[in-house]
Amino acid sequence: MNLGFIGLGIMGAPMAGHLLAAGHALFVNTRGKAPEELMSGGANMRASGSEVAKASDIVFLMLPDTQDVEKVLFGNGGVAEGISKGKTVVDMSSISPIATKDFARRINELGAGYLDAPVSGGEVGAKAASLTIMVGGADRDFERVKPLFEKMGKNITLVGGNGDGQTAKVANQMIVALTIEAVGEALLFASKAGADPAKVRQALMGGFAASRILEVHGDRMVKRTFAPGFRIELHQKDLNLALSSARQLGVSLPNTATAQELFNACAANGHGKLDHSAMVKALELMAAFEVGQKT
Repeated sequence: MNLGFIGLGIMGAPMAGHLLAAGHALFVNTRGKAPEELMSGGANMRASGSEVAKASDIVFLMLPDTQDVEKVLFGNGGVAEGISKGKTVVDMSSISPIATKDFARRINELGAGYLDAPVSGGEVGAKAASLTIMVGGADRDFERVKPLFEKMGKNITLVGGNGDGQTAKVANQMIVALTIEAVGEALLFASKAGADPAKVRQALMGGFAASRILEVHGDRMVKRTFAPGFRIELHQKDLNLALSSARQLGVSLPNTATAQELFNACAANGHGKLDHSAMVKALELMAAFEVGQKT
């Protein structure tokens, strides 16, 4: 197939690479310099989103935020100017569920299909083609794109209609943030009480409190290794989507708001580019004590 991919950052580049490796023709556009491995592998650079859309049957987007997707779709030289009947737009960015419904409607009015398909799994999952992909859209569009999703991920679910994929991703980010906060509190409490946090974590991994967050991010907290897998500033963006959408829906998310304030405190202290497990630093600041510090 002729495929388009717009947004070749940390996530987008390896995802596009899997599609190229599967033998598809790939037409790309990105804000920065295109990765050399993609271009040498046969990807074709296009000057704008509209040119990508004209050359492609299916156009994938992997962009930072809602306003970026809107600009790429509907701005000057955007995808909407080059899209035509029978083509499909697949937005794999993590953006507003409410805005997504509007974007889908506008693309559908041009005769094209639209899927929102945000992912979970981070850079590691993107490189390993093991992403979880949460999809919103029509069954026919999903079935058309599913074989391509399978080149990029493992757990692929059609959640419902347009916007439902983004809603699932926002829910995922809420759970992750609140679980990081819980793990941080527990390990800080254990450490201040005089217990070895590494051994406490090991003990908890065998019980009902076991989780992927306790396993991976608990280990980061104990070892003080906060090089980013997923940056705090990106998780702030996702929780902002949760809180702004909740206001529009009339839903209270008190613990999500608390997690966001802890991320805000981290960012205010210069930690916004650290891994989101570094949320524990905000808790440590309030306790004047660090996980692993001797009492």
